[in-house]
This record gives sequence, C-alpha cells and structure tokens, in this order.
Amino acid sequence: MSNHEIKVVELFAGVGGFRIGLEGASDCYKTIWNNQWEPSTQHQDASIVYQSRFGKQGHVNQDINQVKTDEIPDHDLLVGGFPCQDYSVASTLSKSGGIEGKKGVLWWQIYRILQEKGEHRPNYLFLENVDRIINSPATQRGRDFAIILASLADLGYTVEWRIINAADYGMPQRRRRTYIVAYRHGSVVANKVKDSREWVLFDGVLAKAFPFEQVRRSEFTFDIEGTIKEVSDNFNKNKKITPFHNAGIMIDRHVYTVDADPRYDGPRQLLGDIIVDEEFVPEEFFISDADLPKWQYEKGAKKIHRVSKEGFEYDFSEGGMAFPDFLDRPSRTMITGEGGSAPSRFKHVIQTKSGRYRRLIPLELERLNMFPDNHTLHAEVSDGRRAFLMGNALVCGIVREIGKSLYRFIFDAEPVSVKPIDVQREAKPTLELSLFDNVEDKVVYTAPKKTVGLDPTKHVLIGLVKDDNKDYFLDGSQYKIYYTGKTRNFPPTIALNKLFYFMPYIKGKGVKDLYLIQIARIGNKAEIHSESNDTEPRLVFELERIHQYPQYIPIVPNIFYAYRDTTLAAIEDYIK
Repeated sequence: MSNHEIKVVELFAGVGGFRIGLEGASDCYKTIWNNQWEPSTQHQDASIVYQSRFGKQGHVNQDINQVKTDEIPDHDLLVGGFPCQDYSVASTLSKSGGIEGKKGVLWWQIYRILQEKGEHRPNYLFLENVDRIINSPATQRGRDFAIILASLADLGYTVEWRIINAADYGMPQRRRRTYIVAYRHGSVVANKVKDSREWVLFDGVLAKAFPFEQVRRSEFTFDIEGTIKEVSDNFNKNKKITPFHNAGIMIDRHVYTVDADPRYDGPRQLLGDIIVDEEFVPEEFFISDADLPKWQYEKGAKKIHRVSKEGFEYDFSEGGMAFPDFLDRPSRTMITGEGGSAPSRFKHVIQTKSGRYRRLIPLELERLNMFPDNHTLHAEVSDGRRAFLMGNALVCGIVREIGKSLYRFIFDAEPVSVKPIDVQREAKPTLELSLFDNVEDKVVYTAPKKTVGLDPTKHVLIGLVKDDNKDYFLDGSQYKIYYTGKTRNFPPTIALNKLFYFMPYIKGKGVKDLYLIQIARIGNKAEIHSESNDTEPRLVFELERIHQYPQYIPIVPNIFYAYRDTTLAAIEDYIK
C-alpha cells in the first residue's frame, strides 16, 4: 500500500455496489480485479452491466469455485457481499490442515483464497451479508457467524461487525444488513485496537462511521472454542437465542458484543425525494383501473384456508400493508421480485400527483440503493432484470461511510473523492452519456426481416417534429432519419432497448405514419447537414415506414410535449 492507494479485489461483485461506494469515499480505492458469476443462468446480466460501466480489464465472469488463487492479484482490501447459506463444515482435512464446507457455499471460497494467499493475504476485509446471519441456523442459533469469525481468527484477523439499517442514518431505504470489517494482525488498523469495549462503542471504524448508544444490559463476552469442525458441530447447541448482538468485535476468538441503538441527526432522504416527475414515467408502469382491485387485495390483510399435500388443513394469515407506499418515509426494503407488472404484496406502489397509481421505474430503484441514475441501463438487460439486480444490491451510501472511516484509520487523513455519491436526486433526470464510455460497439443493427408485422406489444416512441423539419416527414418517402433534441434533454426513463417503432408527431395534427426503428445510435446534425456546426451528441433513429393509418390520431407527447413512450396496442386502442 503506497501513495495512499488501496488495491481492492471485489468478489460477488453484482453490478458494482462496493466499487461505487468505495470510489465515492476516496480516490485511493483502486479496484484491480473483480469477479461476478450468476449460477444457473446463461444471461449474465450483472456481469454485462459491470463491464459496461467499469470496463473489461480485471473483470472475470467465471464461477469463483473454478478460479485459482494465483490468478487473483495481490491486494490490500478484499470486499464482497457473499450469499447467506448453510456454512456448516463437512469434514476436517487432516493432510492439508484445512477445512471443507458444503459444496457451493461461497463463504468457503473467501476462506480458500485467504488461506492460499498465505503471507500475501490482504490486510483488510470488508464483507456484507443479510442481518439474520448472526442468528442462523434456526437449529443452532449463531453457529454460521461463529464459523466465519473462528475461520478469520485462525487466519490472523481481528473482526468487527454491525447490523445497520440504512434508513437509520438518513438513507432512502429501510435495508438492514450485516457489515463485517476485518484487520490482519500487524496492520495499521489492527495495531490501533487496544480495548474491545472502547473500540466497539466509541473508537472503532464502524463506531466512527455510524455512531450509536449501547442498549442497557446488552453487553456479553465469550470465547469461540474448538476446531472449526467442532464449532460447526457444537456451537450454541440446543440454545434458542444467539449469543451475538448487533454490534461486536472478535480478537483471537474472544468475542465482545452489544446491542446498538443508532444515533443520527443529519439530513434524511425519503421515498418521495427519489421519485421522478410523472411525465417521465412510461405508461406500462401505471396500474390500470381494472388491475387496481388486484393490487389492493394483495396489499390487504387476508386469511386463507389451505390444505397441505399431506391433507393437513390450516389457515394462513397476513396483515395489511400500506397502499400506496408512504412518500414521507424511507421506502420499504426492496426485494429481487420488485420487477414486472403482476400485482404483488411486496412491490412498491406510489400515488402520483394526478391521482394515478404506479410502480417504481428502474431508475428509482437504483436511487433507493444510492446508485448513479441508470447505472443498470443496458440494451441487453430488461426492466425486470434491472429490478432483480437492485433487489440483490447493497446501499452504496453505507459502503461509502465505512470506506471513509477505514481510510482515516489507515492514513490519519481526510479522504477526497472526485466521484461523490449524489444525495439530492433530480425529479427531472437527464441522460448521462458517460454511461456509454466503455461501450465498444457504438452502432447496433436490428436483424433484417423480409416482412414486419404490427405487434401490439411492442413499444412506440412518439417524437415531436419541429416546424422546420415538417415537410421532410410529409413528403411520402419510405426511409427517414430522426434526430432527437440534444441528448442531455432526452428523457432517461425511456428504455431504449424496448423501442421498436417510431411515430413522428406533427403539431396540430397528431401521429399517422408508423416506422420501424432499424438503427438507434448516437450522432449529430453536422454529419448529415454539412453546413451545420452543431456537433452536440443526439440520439439518431434510422427509420423505415411500414404502415400508415387512414387519418391522424390526436395523441400528443407527454414528456415536455416532446416525447412519449407507449405501445402499439395503446395507440390502436385510442383509435377504437
């Protein structure tokens, strides 16, 4: 570690939440290698997004079980949000002195990498998991966490942890997660740990990042004893309550733990703060009058009589949920099933100023996790998958604050970043062309077809035609090129990967001609109009007219009266 640079390796990287948070904390964090692999799926959405945002260098889209440790460069900080699974130990390997966990359990891959790195293992670890990890499994409360702590102790690490609800510290989502920070013995930070109690309550990395008060009479100390196999078999056996509280530290297998009551008096973000103006929301995210009762049923209290496969009868009950979601509070926890239009108990629904109900768009879901706007926007990634990726992600603001605190402890200086995480979000977002800096293929052609039918499910972009270009779109020719306004003014909530058709809007008339979008790309006016000096980036649609309606349809754009994203079915329904 030199020149205040911390080399980072990111495991289970998802779409880069750790990277965004750390880079938002300090420019010293340099991610030199990262791994993302989604098992049981051919389409690696998270990896696609990660590479499009951060580039391909150092990125490995391969099952971590198959990656050899010597292929991972030496580094200072290992980070990752590893999945919550059963961490029990299958056997002791007498020859190697190591341990073997259940197949496919990714914690053991972290352990394997650290063990095989030997003296080159990183000085610092920063890991994330669900809040229930300190309480699992139900048959042996706290065993899984004890295995992790004991494993790290045997590798020479001091470990501290906290369960943090992002909303308790001013962030826009109620999302509780366990954050683990570890310091290798002999490192700068490990040498600063003098007293376990003082470190956890007042002086440590996590206490400085997220201050709290100790809940009275919650203090507890104990030792984790035995081999890792014995910990797996015997820790807290037959006990109904975990010995781990929501904050603590472990040094040489000795545990000090307390319950933390958060203390925060800074600015707060609410669900209403991250919402975009209604005019920016595609029609498909609004709930129809016909579907509204289905949503109300899903959100309401209910008692359902059920019969099990074995013939056992029972009543399943669940309480009601807020409908719509409160805009003056932090949002509920986002889950992976947030995407899709089907009515669901767990998806967020808000009421707009016009009184209509709608789901959250992908950009808003990104904001709930404090990602940059449209971070997951990619032609190959659907809106449903974007929602799934955010349901799996962490809150970048938590990582940022812990990253800042860790930097201060290592360097005794204040961190500086040129990539801060924005706290104030615009209700009228703009498209950032920097999202496409790492895209190698600038032009994507649609597959040629001999015939193109009228598919009512496909999306249509209605675009305003300015007066000086009106004759061009009225001359009857089949092929056209349409330039949007300057790209920064194009609504970033319109999913370009969904657009299939285009209809030019003629002022005072409406829409009539239906075009197939053959090519969508970034260009400028000067490439066609040589006399123009206008080289500012614009979206360019190369079009082929495939249908003409008998008369003009009086549909107008609804986003600043310049654009509208709708479906062909909605247009034809308007004619009826």
